[in-house]
Amino acid sequence: MVLGAAMVVWSGAIHLDLWTAGYRSLPTIGWLFLFQAITAFVVGAAVAVTRRVEAAAAGALLLASTEMGLVWSVEWGLFGFQDHYSAPFATESLGVESAGVVVLVVACVLARRRR
Repeated sequence: MVLGAAMVVWSGAIHLDLWTAGYRSLPTIGWLFLFQAITAFVVGAAVAVTRRVEAAAAGALLLASTEMGLVWSVEWGLFGFQDHYSAPFATESLGVESAGVVVLVVACVLARRRR
């Protein structure tokens, strides 16, 4: 759970860094980067502190939706914005989010089996 929480927070840190580096000026997309960062910090803390299945599932869903948002933006564009896999932190973000989903899903399964 702690490793998964760290990955959620890492994803949030990436999005906050991108937001401060200039993504905040992008219409619609800009505030989504800030929203993702804040949400990731809150959810990551909840996973680390409570170590509950519900919090871990929320973290996995947040990471998966963030990952899919990037893929959608690269492949088809999102809210008039077309991103690229060569953009800053794009591949790191995909790696962290993919690994985080796996870690948190495994943590959920193991926690459920213990009950």
